[in-house]
Amino acid sequence: MSVVDVKKNPGPFTGWTELPRKTVAMELVERFYLLGLFGYFLHNMLGNAGFSAATILLIMSEILPLLLVFSRGPSETLSLKPGDWFFGIAGASAPLLAIKIQAEPLLPFAFCLALMLIGFAVQVSGKLFLGRSFGVIAANRGVKFRGPYRIVRHPIYAGYTLTHIGFLLINPAWWNFALYSTALGLQIVRILKEERVLSEDPAYREMKQRVPYRLLPKVF
Repeated sequence: MSVVDVKKNPGPFTGWTELPRKTVAMELVERFYLLGLFGYFLHNMLGNAGFSAATILLIMSEILPLLLVFSRGPSETLSLKPGDWFFGIAGASAPLLAIKIQAEPLLPFAFCLALMLIGFAVQVSGKLFLGRSFGVIAANRGVKFRGPYRIVRHPIYAGYTLTHIGFLLINPAWWNFALYSTALGLQIVRILKEERVLSEDPAYREMKQRVPYRLLPKVF
């Protein structure tokens, strides 16, 4: 078979009664954890002095996944393994703890902002093509093989990495450096755990053959 978009997600108000209570409960935990975390992140970003283009981009990049998660129904393939939950939540949480500082960028501001814009475009396009298949915890919510998914298998993570590098260069705090370095490591583990679940689907196994790289072409 050829890889096509396989939709496995109902709308936000359907599919709940057919699943075990534990799965439903964990789906709700994922949603409301993200909501609380985004609230903290928004308060952190807006509570510091002043707006900036970098801050606005970072906030916009985090609103879309929240909307996508709340717009979909539950997934019958949601992993309940503690390790998958730990790395999923940790990987999603760490970048949202970044801070703004009053300092000179390490490189020209225009370059840093351009890097953030490229990363923003990549990860937003990945989210839009993924649509309601987006989630934080490993699950098969549908295999996508369009747009940026023809280049790497995890364009959202690739876009986030570029955005984080740009933000770090504008806000060169040791806290941000440690945070984003840790986040990248968590995302790599997260990718491997997600692919363990997705590889049970023949469509995804074919996608792996046609798109050999996960995050960065020719590297990983």
